[in-house]
Amino acid sequence: MRGKDEKARIEAFGSPDDSKMPLATKRRRKNRGIPPPATFDIDTLPGSSNLTALEAAAVIRRTPGALEQWRRDPNHPLKWRYVDGRPLYRVDAVRDYLAKCEKTTRTPRPHNAHGDGRAARP
Repeated sequence: MRGKDEKARIEAFGSPDDSKMPLATKRRRKNRGIPPPATFDIDTLPGSSNLTALEAAAVIRRTPGALEQWRRDPNHPLKWRYVDGRPLYRVDAVRDYLAKCEKTTRTPRPHNAHGDGRAARP
């Protein structure tokens, strides 16, 4: 049984098939994708400069959500600090992290290769 109150509420928010939803009712969602490449060169910045989480994510090509998870681990190699409640990354720390990643990167082996030089079985 529909009453006047329910009909007035539906009209206030618009019909469900209405393509334009009032901004007050639309839920804002975080962009969880990888941000576009940084528009600045990290090598030209002074080492004491600070980067926001989004800028740091753009430089290292990870999602801001990944950085958020890394901040939960106090032993993670990418160091940060909070300033006014917001995480900031020093340019030196980002450079050190990138250099450490380049040293540990291995060349990929084929899936059927053995470490001792044996050929894979058919």
